[in-house]
Amino acid sequence: MSLRHALLGLLDDDQPASGYELLKVFDSSLANAWPATQSQVYSELNRLADEGLITVSALGPRGRKDYAITVDGKRALRDWLAAPPVDKPVRSDMLLRVFFLNSIPVDQARELFAARCERVRAEQERLREIAVAISGNGDPISIDGRIALEFGLRKAQMELEWAEWAIDQLNASAVVWRR
Repeated sequence: MSLRHALLGLLDDDQPASGYELLKVFDSSLANAWPATQSQVYSELNRLADEGLITVSALGPRGRKDYAITVDGKRALRDWLAAPPVDKPVRSDMLLRVFFLNSIPVDQARELFAARCERVRAEQERLREIAVAISGNGDPISIDGRIALEFGLRKAQMELEWAEWAIDQLNASAVVWRR
């Protein structure tokens, strides 16, 4: 996914929106999957307008611009949605550390995984709060967002189980630990 496609998707309901309104919806939903800063959003809106994928449909006070998706923008969004996703290499600081755990004392390695468990539990709680907040919402972002949210919850559960398993592995292999 790219920021441009996220913004096109938000405008796809044929309701013009300002950059501020788009950023607000983005932050409350899509940012969980694809974070972006305010400056990135506004820069991308300008690029999309320059490319004819969106248009400025209205000007308001203090330079406010309402954007609307164009026919070309709808086509670009549909083409992107229909194309197979291109998986990019995933970099994981945690997994890189795992390859070199023998370089630290086993107690420190356990602490690394215990801290990961705490972070994942906090993330699970945050995602559960989002689930409660959007339950009953019938808008497309909430409906589709629940599917993405479920992925996040399941991924967090898997990571928690993995970190707990890793602690068990460290406990079982402490006898052969290098340090």
